[in-house]
Amino acid sequence: MSKIHAEHVFTSESVSEGHPDKVCDQISDAILDACLKVDPQSRVACETLVTTDLVVVSGEITTKAKVEWEEVVRKVCSDIGYNDRTIGFSASDCKVFICIHGQSPDISQGVTAGTGLHREQGAGDQGMMFGFASNETKELMPAPIVFAHKIVQELARLRKTFPRKYRYLRPDSKSQVSVRYKKGRPVKVETIVVSHQHSPEMRRADLVNLVKKVSAKVIPAELMKGRVTYHINPTGSFEVGGPHGDTGLTGRKIIVDTYGGVGSHGGGAFSGKDPSKVDRSAAYMSRYVAKNIVAAKLADKCEVQVAYAIGVAQPLSINVDTYGTGVIENDGDLEKLIRKVFNMTPAGIIRTLKLKQPHKNGWCYQDTAAYGHFGRDGFPWEKTDKVAELKKAAAPFLRKGRRRKALVVKR
Repeated sequence: MSKIHAEHVFTSESVSEGHPDKVCDQISDAILDACLKVDPQSRVACETLVTTDLVVVSGEITTKAKVEWEEVVRKVCSDIGYNDRTIGFSASDCKVFICIHGQSPDISQGVTAGTGLHREQGAGDQGMMFGFASNETKELMPAPIVFAHKIVQELARLRKTFPRKYRYLRPDSKSQVSVRYKKGRPVKVETIVVSHQHSPEMRRADLVNLVKKVSAKVIPAELMKGRVTYHINPTGSFEVGGPHGDTGLTGRKIIVDTYGGVGSHGGGAFSGKDPSKVDRSAAYMSRYVAKNIVAAKLADKCEVQVAYAIGVAQPLSINVDTYGTGVIENDGDLEKLIRKVFNMTPAGIIRTLKLKQPHKNGWCYQDTAAYGHFGRDGFPWEKTDKVAELKKAAAPFLRKGRRRKALVVKR
């Protein structure tokens, strides 16, 4: 069983929607959305590459939808803010290559109910997926990744909302936040790093002041007391950025997408994959499970691992680690609760989280493709609607007289 360090500093990073890897994630997910909106049974595994003046979309897509692939690509790039041909990548002028074919029939028969060796819909691949939750923030997420996301997200909002005032900001940026913990609780932000692409005429002082203002806005004041070290564009200049400065690929920011390095990661990326791929759907479900366990105050921290075999419906294993914070003596008993309360089969996950037609429930996959898949309102795996059911199921396992105190950072 894992232990909580008495005191340590942990760092997480985020990248903005204009980072080249995130451009790719958003294009891949926009294509997925376009397919699912017309054909909920679409099978999509879409990969994107971007570089100077070029977008390449490839992968395996089987769908009844008639999608204007190039139109989708250009809209995503334009909405991000790549509309200036002088910076080496522009939505209107970049070359777009489409290299798409259908899904392998060998994979299809394993994930289509009644066509493979097993009658029920099986997992789209083998592998293990993880979900995590912690009550150290109101989002039930690790503090460093929450704050890193919020910094670049707010800078992007200002860039888009006030284009004249912040005309020196360009779309590509990165953040990094180091947080000091004592006995499992975040107590102070030690260091903030921001690198933001900018125009040649930007005054460095303007960016420094803006980053400090944004950081103070999105991070709780009690964590910003005392000296905070800032490194803002530490190389001195960041004019060349985005796809012109670095080649981007779908699925290359898997730690940014999840928990910022806290807990474990199964290695699978999310964007561009339809929900039959458990790399994505089971990771969402594992977050849903872990978050409800923490919200039910059955643990202060919780990590859930699930493992699948391609074509097989039931998970091969479910493992739970509460890092010694659980109110149930044996974390292994939580597996029994999970199997009782949650349907962990691929079909059950899709039904529970309504993953095939997200637009009918007010969200889309492209929404997930920047600023983290977890810890933001609006996604079904962020709901805590299983708390009462979990508490009831857990009652026979609870330690007598055990009371746990939430460590929530209040805003």
